[in-house]
Amino acid sequence: MSETADWKQKYRDSLREMEAEEKRWREVEQVLRRLIGRLCAAGMGVDPQLDDQLTSIAAANRRNSDAQELDRLARTLTAAVVAADATSPVPPPRPSAANADHWDSSRTAVAALLERLLDCEADHTKVRPLMTELTGAESDAALASIIARTADLIHERSESMARERLQAAAVLSQVTTRLEEMAHYLTESKSASRSHFNDTESLNDTVMSHVRELTDEVAGATDLALLQSVVNARLESVAKQVRDFRVREETRVTEYDARAEHMRGRVEELEREAQDLHSKLDREKHGARLDPLTGIANRRSFDERFTQEILRCARAQSPLVMLLLDIDSFKIVNDSYGHRAGDRVLQSVAACFTAALRAGDFVARIGGEEFAVLLSGLQLEPSLHIANQLRTAVEALRFHFRGIPVRVTVSCGITELHPDDASEAAFDRADSALYRAKNSGKNLCVAA
Repeated sequence: MSETADWKQKYRDSLREMEAEEKRWREVEQVLRRLIGRLCAAGMGVDPQLDDQLTSIAAANRRNSDAQELDRLARTLTAAVVAADATSPVPPPRPSAANADHWDSSRTAVAALLERLLDCEADHTKVRPLMTELTGAESDAALASIIARTADLIHERSESMARERLQAAAVLSQVTTRLEEMAHYLTESKSASRSHFNDTESLNDTVMSHVRELTDEVAGATDLALLQSVVNARLESVAKQVRDFRVREETRVTEYDARAEHMRGRVEELEREAQDLHSKLDREKHGARLDPLTGIANRRSFDERFTQEILRCARAQSPLVMLLLDIDSFKIVNDSYGHRAGDRVLQSVAACFTAALRAGDFVARIGGEEFAVLLSGLQLEPSLHIANQLRTAVEALRFHFRGIPVRVTVSCGITELHPDDASEAAFDRADSALYRAKNSGKNLCVAA
């Protein structure tokens, strides 16, 4: 019962996590809708037909239209842009410095959203093309189309999380039903035991009453024939009471055996379901803390481990060092050879780190091309030596894309952690050291 209660609590926790995640994606969707509205306003005045299309998109966006309607409007807008360009091709106006800043800010915000989607989506086939398209986007209409499709992806993710939450609620309901069945069985067993006890006491009282009465009648009897008749009558009454008791007892035993057999089957079924749920929960928990691309820990897992290591460092008075590693010129690899080549680089670098580190060290991918490592039990100097080993191991990797050799290196910032360290302060120190390594020529390790 205690074990089942633990599972109920775990599933309640899972439900709360999914509700929080769903709320976060709703907030992201609202931000995207605000971006669509602002971009529609910014694109007005170029062409009357385009203005009509942008007005329709803005109105649909204010109504919180679904993905299908926004997608239809986005296709209509694309057709209108092509038609306007064919009839009166006009070079785009030179943006002012302020507009250029707004454009860059919008593209950066959308890129950040796509990166977040990339981190949480196991299937990258929908996100990668949008990132490639965003890199080449040069008009408000193109950016609006990308934002609309990004909103669709976020909407799909929210719906998926809602379905997962409903599935978890259904599982929890099944567990509750099983527990109620067990409670009902225990109540019936207790009632049967009480009935048996009361029946036994009643039989005992009846027999003892007959024995006492028989004793009194024997003591006062003077006629042998009459005495024999009285004894026979009393014995027959006792025998009947015993027979009735046996019939009732046999009925109780039969009912008890049937309930016990039924409950045994239900308990076996519940044990199988609990094992399946245990395995599924472990897989989901494990998967939620892994980066889907590289297979190593993700940012969430790193934050949890960081807190644990800081507490352990304080208790044991043991040194602890953090490495912040970043792949040099990673954007050039993506832009020159495509995102598939970039994915291969990330996977190979992650595998290289895992192979080169000690068994107790912890490595995670915390951003696009950024990794973090926790080295426990080491001072700054030996940690710098390990960081350089990682750097040279990556430098020794050999990549070829489309027959062209590509050199991949990493830069590293190192900081020693303290018992009262907060993760933000530690990252600031390591990031500052990483910045110095980048500015000093890259492929370097620098200690904070």
